[in-house]
Amino acid sequence: MGLLDGKRVLVTGVLTDQSIAFHVARLAQEEGATVILTSFGRTMGLTKRSSGRLPQPAPIVELDVTNDDDLAALADRVREHVDGLDAVLHSIGFAPEGALGGNFLNTEWSDVSTAVQVSAFSLKSLAMAARPLMGPGSAVVGLDFDATVAWPKYDWMGVAKAAFESTARYLARDLGPDGIRVNLVAAGPIRTMAAKSIPGFDDFEEVWATRAPLAWDLDDAVPAARGCVALMSDWFPATTGEIVHVDGGVHSQGA
Repeated sequence: MGLLDGKRVLVTGVLTDQSIAFHVARLAQEEGATVILTSFGRTMGLTKRSSGRLPQPAPIVELDVTNDDDLAALADRVREHVDGLDAVLHSIGFAPEGALGGNFLNTEWSDVSTAVQVSAFSLKSLAMAARPLMGPGSAVVGLDFDATVAWPKYDWMGVAKAAFESTARYLARDLGPDGIRVNLVAAGPIRTMAAKSIPGFDDFEEVWATRAPLAWDLDDAVPAARGCVALMSDWFPATTGEIVHVDGGVHSQGA
């Protein structure tokens, strides 16, 4: 019997098979879940190719988390494949170029607002869109990057991640009475397509190479994916509003 046997899981953010989201989808299937993916626009082709690399190709529903029509239609689109959801993975983040790379003091609000909407507010948007499909015992899990400190060149994405963490706590408060858990996995850096778009990503590699008490492999997304799958399972029935660090222990060490 698998950890997610019989569960129905919606996974956002699958682009390539290097992504944490891809490995969450793969492990979820291997643990017995039925998986549905989301994608939209130019990323749809990438998601379709990655779906074909899963143990069982997963259906894909269209979802742009900044599009009100897509959010309103999500429940009906998902119902074409399953009759409800037991878990949702939020693996969505974006900041315009002007909001990254050491330009913190000069970033325009238009870039900041985009980063916050896509990377933080979207957690609430996704949770509310999926809420009609979710019942007691279900879980929302988000992929995070530690926002307790300022990182080199991460700039307004770091601010957006701080908002993301706070959003998760408020969602945990307001969805808890419905029996819906909301937790985050703060992963160490992985060489994904998204990571490669962050200016100065090499700086993160150096931190983890020198400060992780446990060895950290920047090409291995599986540890973080396992953390997500565990939080989706019934093994954390009374845990919500939590941030589980899967980062080799870097968050616990001083400079």
